[in-house]
Amino acid sequence: QVQLVDFGGGSVEAGGSLRLSCVVSRTLYRTACIGWFRQAPGKEREVVARRYPSTYQSIYLPSVNGRFTVSQDNAKNTVYLQMKRLEPADTSMYICAASEGTGCSGAQAEADYRYWGQGTQVTVSS
Repeated sequence: QVQLVDFGGGSVEAGGSLRLSCVVSRTLYRTACIGWFRQAPGKEREVVARRYPSTYQSIYLPSVNGRFTVSQDNAKNTVYLQMKRLEPADTSMYICAASEGTGCSGAQAEADYRYWGQGTQVTVSS
């Protein structure tokens, strides 16, 4: 059973914007922290933003704070990652994931997330 479906990546020039979507199964949407991870070739996977839909809690990686915004649509069980002022350093595979629990404060590491989307590529050219 597919729990997460992520999409919305693409190729943009520096300074551009993209919005990624993560459609979450109904149960996980109510009970899990949804994290947006990214992984560039040769680099470790890092969580850039987290959202707990039940309480609207949001946490951001400092390097993207002010440029990336998470939001949600409860009718669609979807968590979005709006990315603005994109930089070449943002080029990565972006993957949404779900960590069951209460809130996102404890869901900081890759190992905290049990369910994963397939990922969507974001490429930013200079």
